[in-house]
Amino acid sequence: MLAEERQQQILLTLHERGVVSVAELCEQLGASDMTIRRDLLALESKGLLRRVHGGAVSVRDRSYEPPFLVRSRQQAAEKARIADAALACIQDGDSIALDVGTTTLEIARRLGRFHNLTIVTPSLHIANLLASRPGNRVIVAGGVLRYGELSLVGNFAERIFQELFVDKLFLGIAGVDLEAGLTEYNLEDAQVKRAMLRSAKQCIVVADATKFGNVAFAAVAPLSAVHKLITDAAADAGMVQRIREQGVEVILA
Repeated sequence: MLAEERQQQILLTLHERGVVSVAELCEQLGASDMTIRRDLLALESKGLLRRVHGGAVSVRDRSYEPPFLVRSRQQAAEKARIADAALACIQDGDSIALDVGTTTLEIARRLGRFHNLTIVTPSLHIANLLASRPGNRVIVAGGVLRYGELSLVGNFAERIFQELFVDKLFLGIAGVDLEAGLTEYNLEDAQVKRAMLRSAKQCIVVADATKFGNVAFAAVAPLSAVHKLITDAAADAGMVQRIREQGVEVILA
């Protein structure tokens, strides 16, 4: 197993349990004590965990971004329903921007029924999925690759969206809050999201109920920038009502 794969598995286990021991990880991953300790040191240097005697504990603050593998396994059924509901917003011939994220990836999985779409994305996960499905045009933003997320960030990615205008943006987000608005874990991703928003005629946020009330590290936009918000039925009813009062159409999938 490559070091990157091993470290992703460590983060997945840590996210599920909150604490892990070196001995448990050695047995789980079939690696030596020295190898696991080296992995924990590398992950700690990135701020993804904190080492303690004999193991590590989870570190979660506003800039902590759960690994893509972890997020892809959370609220899977809810994300599938949100993606199904999002399809009702799409018509043949639309130009759409698909943001990075696990929920937008679920939307991409379902686009085979449409024809003559133009799809712009900064996500290599989405681009790779759509590459095997002819019938729609796919434009991939350039930029600097974020390992693990496989998102493209930086000036090149932002410039693509400055030069294009799309009908609909399907935006994934880390947090939806009445006061803070839309927020994201990573500053570079947030900057690309803002560029995507400026390029779109309509912004459709896709976010499961766990994102409600969460405030992440980087501001993206106020709720007034959102036209539709698609979430699941577990979303806080009071918050949903207050978002609707701000003129946002909220769809419960």
